[in-house]
Amino acid sequence: MRITKLGEEILRQVASPVEKEEINDELRAFIDEMFDAMIEADGVGLAGPQAGISKRLFVVIADDDVRRVFINPQIISTSAELCDYEEGCLSVPGVYENIKRPAKVTVQAFNEKGRPFTLEAEGLLARIIQHEYDHLEGKLFIDRGDPDFAQKTTEQFKRRAERAEKKRAEREEKARRIAAKKAAKAK
Repeated sequence: MRITKLGEEILRQVASPVEKEEINDELRAFIDEMFDAMIEADGVGLAGPQAGISKRLFVVIADDDVRRVFINPQIISTSAELCDYEEGCLSVPGVYENIKRPAKVTVQAFNEKGRPFTLEAEGLLARIIQHEYDHLEGKLFIDRGDPDFAQKTTEQFKRRAERAEKKRAEREEKARRIAAKKAAKAK
């Protein structure tokens, strides 16, 4: 599974709800792939838009090592107490910034079996839930910090994507030239 990166449109879209009939074996297999991709990338959370689908779901493994699935989550309350923490994101690799968020959060969601639950979280789990929830709203952690930092980061990723596209086009052109030479020799 490829994790989407800053600059891809899907990360800026508000995700659509998961319909009840969509909570099936196919979605559960996709959720397993999300966990695998997240773990392989050394992450603690991964949202649908990061996995290439604009659906309201995310997966989390916090410091308690429990695999949690949140489908159609709703944050129903947050604490007045705020805390700072250096955040990063699999969709913005190599970038970190101190972000202030509520210390505690209460969320309602459905699990991978379609069962509703309510969870009160604090510490790292609360932060991960809020970070992943932001992805469902088309927001990234850099949007919650210094605006200049966000702009510079966005520009950096745009340049990175442009260089990658240029290299891809050069590789394709080289492959076409080689194929044309081989075809000419075969005649």
